[in-house]
Amino acid sequence: MRGYSKYQQTDIGWIGDVPSHWSKNKFKFLLREKTKTQNIELPCGSISFGSVVFKDSEKLTEETRLAYQEVLSGEFLVNPLNLNYDLKSLRTALSEINVIVSSGYIVLQSEGVVNKNYLKWLLFVFDIRHMKTLGAGIRQTITFKDIGNCTTYIPADDEQVAIASFLDRETARIDNLIAEKQTFINLLKEKRQALISHVVTKGIDPNVKMKDSGVEWIGEVPEHWCLGRVKHISSFITSGPRGWSELIDENSSSVFLQSGDLNNNLGLELKKAKRVSPPDGAEGVRTRLLGGDVVVCITGANTGRVAIAESIEETVYINQHLSLIRPKLKKIRPKFLAYFLSSDAGSKYYALTQYGLKEGLSLKNISETPLVFPSVDEQESIERKLDLELTKSTALLNSVLESIELLKEHRTALISAAVTGKIDVRSYKEEAA
Repeated sequence: MRGYSKYQQTDIGWIGDVPSHWSKNKFKFLLREKTKTQNIELPCGSISFGSVVFKDSEKLTEETRLAYQEVLSGEFLVNPLNLNYDLKSLRTALSEINVIVSSGYIVLQSEGVVNKNYLKWLLFVFDIRHMKTLGAGIRQTITFKDIGNCTTYIPADDEQVAIASFLDRETARIDNLIAEKQTFINLLKEKRQALISHVVTKGIDPNVKMKDSGVEWIGEVPEHWCLGRVKHISSFITSGPRGWSELIDENSSSVFLQSGDLNNNLGLELKKAKRVSPPDGAEGVRTRLLGGDVVVCITGANTGRVAIAESIEETVYINQHLSLIRPKLKKIRPKFLAYFLSSDAGSKYYALTQYGLKEGLSLKNISETPLVFPSVDEQESIERKLDLELTKSTALLNSVLESIELLKEHRTALISAAVTGKIDVRSYKEEAA
């Protein structure tokens, strides 16, 4: 796309040079801060990914709701808090719904000087390029005064409409592409899960004779396979220690493994894990992870996530939200066990065990997990097949994820270029017509 024929220099870093006919202005002349207004009849909301959305308010007390402020459709919302803690989130939005939000937010109303839709995109660029550099204090919080005193350049009314319409159309197109790719990713993940679940319960020989496993969600399994529970093929099952959070020490060489350090591919993310200086004694010996151990998350949002410690080059201890299973290698291979526990056969058991008011899994739940398995040699063949197939799907998955990131980068660059006048969308409109 072509740029404008003439530009003027500015001293505003986040804008750069702008078309020569654009005029200088300040945000305080485009927006005004709305007086905090109570409206307990409205549902609660917040900013999420640059949009005002509804949020669950069942757990909020009436006192808390009374402290919330109104933001109506057509008004702008800004999250001014803790800018230095989160440099990625989008912190401005043009609301399309009527809600009440935390009093920590800034609610702004348009002064009618510029098109609201154009102002939405201008604030987006201001947010990602400059707003996060404002504010003061440990929590780096800003006020409307910080925003209002910032200078910008704006085009004439008809050009604002053209830019806003262009960005609405083009970002919607990109968002649709991203949504299609995300749908493909979800289907790919479902296919991967289905493959794992089939192979670890049915084997790789389609002609093998089958028998009833006696477990409803597992169904039939190969006739020669063994039936049992995790406790029957384990030499040791434990969970992490309590109270070690006070022993976290980033200067220590020992890793303190937490549920968030388990990835979705049966692996451990040790590089980003916290460090700990463990106490002397049996507690450290009991909770130390060894090569070949299988780890299961037993509490929290990641309950049921599984990983295998295929090789451990560092000293690693598990925390209280994890369970450690040490397989008997003559009966079961660690990776086959990890595949099985991460399959539908394992996840459905975990879901049924937590049914109702119960949250999380106990060590007894882990020990009693139903299990089916063939000989060690056949387990190895199953692992090879799964490793091969999943390597292919992982490569495809990573390729699609990379393309999504490129689309997101292109989306941001396109918005920035249009709002700051680096491309002339009027000519694009004429060519498109």
